[in-house]
Amino acid sequence: MADAADEKIRQLTELMLRKKLYVVLSKPMGTPEQIKACTPSHLEYMIALEKTGILFASGPFLGPDGRPTGEGMTILRTASAEEAKRIAETDPFFVGGLRRFEVREWMLMEGSLGLTVTFSDQSVALA
Repeated sequence: MADAADEKIRQLTELMLRKKLYVVLSKPMGTPEQIKACTPSHLEYMIALEKTGILFASGPFLGPDGRPTGEGMTILRTASAEEAKRIAETDPFFVGGLRRFEVREWMLMEGSLGLTVTFSDQSVALA
């Protein structure tokens, strides 16, 4: 029998999104010069994933100084961890031996997205 905490958790989570996504955590293996040379190809690859709807979000981790650490996180909309792995293995950084990665399954439960569309100047802003 569920106790009071179990019941409260059930009530609070019953309407949550429960969208399964895959997180690719990556770490650099190449030199900064090698990574910089490959970055345009990597960005073109990521933009292509974004345009097809596979890429949910992606970007570098920042250090205490606010500069990228070389590590990154990408969240993919795929049907399986295997598919996410195949996509990560096609990234020019991986193909070039400049990154290693780990794929983790993640459940999006709560959060929000703010979007403002202003008709008068045809602008769009994310909050």
